[in-house]
Amino acid sequence: MPTVAPAHEFDDQTLLRALTHRVHSDLVSSIDAVSAAVLRTDNPAVKVALAGVIELLEQHAGVHRVLAMPDHDGLIDAAESVRKLALGLSRSSLEPIGIRLALSADSLPLEAERCWRLALAVHELVTNAARHAHFEGRDGAIKIKLSLAGTIVNCIVADNGSRSERLRPGRGLQMVGDLARSLGGRIEYGFGSQFSSFLVVFPLRAREHRANRIVASRRLRNARRAAPPRVRPQPARAPAVAVPAGLRSDVPATTGAALEPT
Repeated sequence: MPTVAPAHEFDDQTLLRALTHRVHSDLVSSIDAVSAAVLRTDNPAVKVALAGVIELLEQHAGVHRVLAMPDHDGLIDAAESVRKLALGLSRSSLEPIGIRLALSADSLPLEAERCWRLALAVHELVTNAARHAHFEGRDGAIKIKLSLAGTIVNCIVADNGSRSERLRPGRGLQMVGDLARSLGGRIEYGFGSQFSSFLVVFPLRAREHRANRIVASRRLRNARRAAPPRVRPQPARAPAVAVPAGLRSDVPATTGAALEPT
């Protein structure tokens, strides 16, 4: 009989990776099942409908891949990671219910696990906004802004919906708060009649700070190369002065020197 490893040998990361693998396998199995149904039907309308289901499942699978726990400790561009997440969320969850998602972010290298934690927080904030915000007839809009101020990372998720200022934060916001604290930071939020905003703020680590300084230096060099060449102003020349007859002409008129009669 095969031996079973003691429970204490399975750490949290192993269990999380096992859960992630199971969810991904379930999504792939669902896509395969719907694909097989497409082949079995002869109804064109059913084929189109099932193709839409397959596309939706693939988008959810893409979001799941972005949120998978990394298996290395290198640096990852958080802006690119959040961009992939935003694209997957927009196509899988937001566009079908009429909510636009916009992203503003510059390259921001973070350690792989910290980038993953940030992505989890962003995912929760975006899905929370889509689920609980009241747009009151307005076109729904959610914006993600990822920026760096010195050594402090600021990630804002804002929407044009409204929530009661007395709303008690639920499990989702509590989880985001836990993620922010695991990054050494905090979460701030505000609810209004026309908008809601959430801010995850945390400091860079020394390794991340060095990488971001290199990125900023490269960005500055590229901006200088792209800028049009500066044109140096030419020194102004004094206007030429006609020398009247009978006056000395041995001194050039452009010098502005006094001219005396001979």
